[in-house]
Amino acid sequence: MKKLLTICILFISTLYGYSNTAKANVINVSTNGTTGNYRFLVTVQSDETGCKQYANWWEVVSAEGELLYRRILFHSHPHDQPFRRSGGNVNIKNTDIIYIRAHMNTTSYSGDIFKGSVKNGFKKTNDTIKNSQQIEQMSPLPNGCAF
Repeated sequence: MKKLLTICILFISTLYGYSNTAKANVINVSTNGTTGNYRFLVTVQSDETGCKQYANWWEVVSAEGELLYRRILFHSHPHDQPFRRSGGNVNIKNTDIIYIRAHMNTTSYSGDIFKGSVKNGFKKTNDTIKNSQQIEQMSPLPNGCAF
């Protein structure tokens, strides 16, 4: 019976375009600008099916767990993977250690995170970011999905 229930849940999830394993992985980060005024170009690879399941933002978080910047993604990218979006201006020094991560509308912060600094670059990390539950509720937040 338990196996049948699991199969039914997976079928319904697939039918409605939702997966509990969907991820939004940051796969590349580059920056430009000057101290106190950096712009980011972030590449995201995500398990998107359309507005029911998509990466709805990427963000920059300080090592202390403070939200520094959030780039809202206004539409899904199911046929444009990976995709790259720019954002900023972020008020940091080139030596500040920060995290860049993406968020799925269905599975929260479930993908790969990058850590580093403007000066030394960014690479994938397994660190846990402080205050994630509080940050997830902070403005700005998306207001729907265009397509």
